Amino acid sequence: MKWRLFFSSILLVVVILFSGCKREKENPNIVIILADDLGFGDPQVYNSESKIPTPNIDLLASEGMRFTDAHSPSSVCSPTRYGLLTGRYAWRTEMKKGVLWMWDKPLISTDRLTFPKMLKTKNYATACIGKWHLGWRWPSNQDEGYMNDSIPIGDNTFEGRNQLWEKIDFSKDLGGGPLEAGFDYYFGDDVPNFAPYTFFENNKLVKTPDLIKPSEMYGGPGPMSAGWDLSRVMPEITKRAVKYIEEQSQKDNPFFLYFTLTAPHTPIAPEEQFKGKSEAGLYGDFVHEVDWSVGQIIEALKKSGEFENTLLVFTSDNGSPQRDGTQMGGAIASVKRYGHDPSRPWRGMKSDVWEGGHRVPFIASWPTKIIPGAESKRLICHTDIISTVAKILSIAPGANTMDDSIDFSSVLLGKNEGNPTRQSIVHHSGDGTFAIRKGDWKLILGKDSGGFSKSLDIEGIPTETEGQLYNLSNDPSEQNNLYTGNPEKIKELTALLDHYKTVGYSNR
Repeated sequence: MKWRLFFSSILLVVVILFSGCKREKENPNIVIILADDLGFGDPQVYNSESKIPTPNIDLLASEGMRFTDAHSPSSVCSPTRYGLLTGRYAWRTEMKKGVLWMWDKPLISTDRLTFPKMLKTKNYATACIGKWHLGWRWPSNQDEGYMNDSIPIGDNTFEGRNQLWEKIDFSKDLGGGPLEAGFDYYFGDDVPNFAPYTFFENNKLVKTPDLIKPSEMYGGPGPMSAGWDLSRVMPEITKRAVKYIEEQSQKDNPFFLYFTLTAPHTPIAPEEQFKGKSEAGLYGDFVHEVDWSVGQIIEALKKSGEFENTLLVFTSDNGSPQRDGTQMGGAIASVKRYGHDPSRPWRGMKSDVWEGGHRVPFIASWPTKIIPGAESKRLICHTDIISTVAKILSIAPGANTMDDSIDFSSVLLGKNEGNPTRQSIVHHSGDGTFAIRKGDWKLILGKDSGGFSKSLDIEGIPTETEGQLYNLSNDPSEQNNLYTGNPEKIKELTALLDHYKTVGYSNR
């Protein structure tokens, strides 16, 4: 009898001990935090002269690897998001310039492999929380179909676009969106300066719009739900992301969280607690709120015991337009009046094909795999993340997928085997201007930047040539145009770009 009691006690202790232990998942969680319009020079870890405190981003860099030659596949929003989720340049689609506009249909085709679809083959739970900006199918209030099936995508000049909402039945389920792209769950506000001004959850609107947005409120015209507060968007999506991490930490399967911030993009609307926390006006305060949001995700991962086994990536969708936040916007480059340059040390800004348009902060953390405090000067692109994760998880890519994605896992994990990263990259501006870089050489196929800067005297036009050629190794700020006098280099780079356009891929 005593022996039975003894063994029963031992068994009870073992059960208690194991019930308190967290079972490690076979594969790592994947969390991608994508800031919106955050410049290379905004975080202090990238710019010693930044006027904005970014302690959480800086801490993440000390705990992981910081890349200094990372690029978004476009210098504007929608095409970058397309590229990150598919591993393919968006200029290969019907959208040759600009971004998706209000009421546009989805940019990602239903047969295209996406990040969440790929991860489902390894039993990942998947969620997108925050900004989507890749299109929806809006249900018609006149028939059973979708009213925007025939709307020309990305055409902001389309007559009557601002009145298209009058043809939508907002009470019906939406088509397209994150669920069609492969995510299990979505919560967000789609685009913070586009109607409808309300939150989305999965394929429905949380509240049916019952008002028209006041003309004095920032953003495009259209319907809004009563009580909509632009300053509450970031706190709400952050709260939802934290909740998702907490819920998934209780489950056995790994999770993928694509957390897409709405800041510091306009409307520049920092919550009250962040105002005055920077020396760069409301824009700087909004960047500081971005840093707070990053800190909330890190804290949630650590508290739930998931941080050690999570590949966490923080980056931005393109450069900053450098607005100061006046009336939630401000003039392009106006934040520089505070002595803060969001692009430092690069030339240009959002929408430009110069470096400031697409060279972005990129930090990756995975405590059990990535050496803390590491720095990499390797050339990488957001399109590369999907094939890097595929390699880590031993997922063989299918035919005609990830066409512009190159695995950099050997750099990330400190192996540096063979020829680990890309040697060339295609850049694309807001107005569709192309540039191609190979090694240190960068060829721009246009006289100006192809973006916002061409309208500013402070940037100017280098010379009256048909293009621009720079050697970034000794001219990182793109000041010395070598287009004249280097016909062979121009011929080489032009041929390479034409090849990438013609064959439909750039990674093989």
